[in-house]
Amino acid sequence: MTGQQQAEALRREIWQIANRVRGAVDGWDFKQFVLGALFYRSISENFTSYIEGGDDSINYAGMADADISDEAKVDAIKTK
Repeated sequence: MTGQQQAEALRREIWQIANRVRGAVDGWDFKQFVLGALFYRSISENFTSYIEGGDDSINYAGMADADISDEAKVDAIKTK
């Protein structure tokens, strides 16, 4: 099987899985939901990376809102 044939077989399998997952939901609505979720994840990961700044000792996901200073919040809003 060539690379092109493998890619086509994979595409067909993914499409069948997507059809089973979405069930009776319209394809367009499902696509909008999935794209929205992927976009939100991308934004969240980008923001987390910005806040942590490469410092492994900082875990943004584990922080309480009270742990983040007002100055840091204002800076993040202006920057991001």
